[in-house]
Amino acid sequence: MTVRGTLVDIPTADGTADAYLAHPDDGRAHPAVLLYMDAFGLRPHLQRTADRLAGAGYTVLVPNAYYRNGRAPLVELPELIDVESDDALFEQIGPLLATLTPETTARDADAYLRWLAESPLVQDGPVALTGYCRGALLALRTAVSHPDRIALAAGFHGGNLATERPDSPHLGADRITAELYFGHADQDEALPPEQIDRLATALTAAGVRFRAEVYAGAPHGYTQADTTRYDAAADARHWETLLGLLKRVLPA
Repeated sequence: MTVRGTLVDIPTADGTADAYLAHPDDGRAHPAVLLYMDAFGLRPHLQRTADRLAGAGYTVLVPNAYYRNGRAPLVELPELIDVESDDALFEQIGPLLATLTPETTARDADAYLRWLAESPLVQDGPVALTGYCRGALLALRTAVSHPDRIALAAGFHGGNLATERPDSPHLGADRITAELYFGHADQDEALPPEQIDRLATALTAAGVRFRAEVYAGAPHGYTQADTTRYDAAADARHWETLLGLLKRVLPA
């Protein structure tokens, strides 16, 4: 399937978010996927991820969640991001991550979902979410804040999904109507076993349809091929799972 990718601007309550849009180049409307970026931001790797999803029959939007600080790219990234050694890069990213609060996430989701609903490239109906690292947290927050718009939320190697903070997203589990999937990283300091258990307990108590799997031996960031945390086997498992979920829950 031929795919078209373009850069688009999305009006939000706080400004204008730049984003990457990928869709089948057939002139037809398709189910929508909102893809939430990881901490390293909107970049060619995520554009390729969106293109692959579009090739499966979806209209995919990847917003620059850091748009309040400027258009992407906001930081200069090497061809291969050294997660273990590049402390200077994380010093730049830290303040950007701090802008992604529950309140800004909900406001931005309003804008992204409205833009998708108005696009002639998107079929009527609910939207699927997928997110990576911090994007998995944003996806979970959006499933909580917009239950009437979300059919599926899939998060991979997400961190801080069930902390002891009063704004932890798992505390909103009773609002979720979407089906959820989590592909947790086995070697993940951002989501230790107690958080995995806390998340599952909250979702089960709320009656949420969900499946959570721990990818044995996989590090945090295992899907991100432009980083030193990439794990090809875990990434292949992620693709098989994600495409299977989309085909069942929101068939193209």
